[in-house]
Amino acid sequence: MTALAARVGASGAPVIPIIHARSRCVTNPSSLFCPSWVADNWTGVLEPKLLQHIEMTVTAVAIGFVLAFAAALAAQRVSWFDRLFTGFSTLLYTIPSLALFELLVPLTGLTLLTIEIGLVGYTLLALFANILAGLRETPPEVVGAARGMGMTETQILLRVRMPVAVPTIMAGLRIATVITISLATIAAYITPDGLGQPILDGISTGFNTELIAAGGLAILLALFADALLVGLQRLLTPWRRARVD
Repeated sequence: MTALAARVGASGAPVIPIIHARSRCVTNPSSLFCPSWVADNWTGVLEPKLLQHIEMTVTAVAIGFVLAFAAALAAQRVSWFDRLFTGFSTLLYTIPSLALFELLVPLTGLTLLTIEIGLVGYTLLALFANILAGLRETPPEVVGAARGMGMTETQILLRVRMPVAVPTIMAGLRIATVITISLATIAAYITPDGLGQPILDGISTGFNTELIAAGGLAILLALFADALLVGLQRLLTPWRRARVD
């Protein structure tokens, strides 16, 4: 059949494309899940949206971590900055995500930048609170001893405070990452990026397979990211692992 179509095309006559029949599972509205649709649309739909979702999450958490870490260092030096930044990040966190995105649209438009600004805002509360709590866990006498040994404040931060703070900081990272993965699905209302687009398409068309596949990928991504951060924490704190063993 393919060879025949090629010969007809070469002769100058119109070429009629061969359209494969859709499976009954896909065409049946009552079907719950169609593995064949997932296989056929993985490369063209699901994989690109998954990669976009990962990129949005990593970007937002990375920027949020830098901002929260800088704010925590400032709060270490200036006591009132703790209350100020906590109030600001709490205010952002209490705004419904879709409402926050819509408030940003007049300023940044229907763009990925709008989504990233909103996602970064939602990471700040968990990250700032955990980073600051971790930095404050180091006993004052240990810090005093480090200063007595001639360490600079930067050396104390990197060699004394940070090793103690790692578990608490990683807990904040885990919370912020899972929150960001979930909130990024709402990005479909602003831009077509991320797993939110096939989720929204599945809801609007009533096609259960697309909805379940995209939603399941978002859940698996959150579980995988959390497990990855737990493993990273164990690598960064080998003394805790040795003590448990």
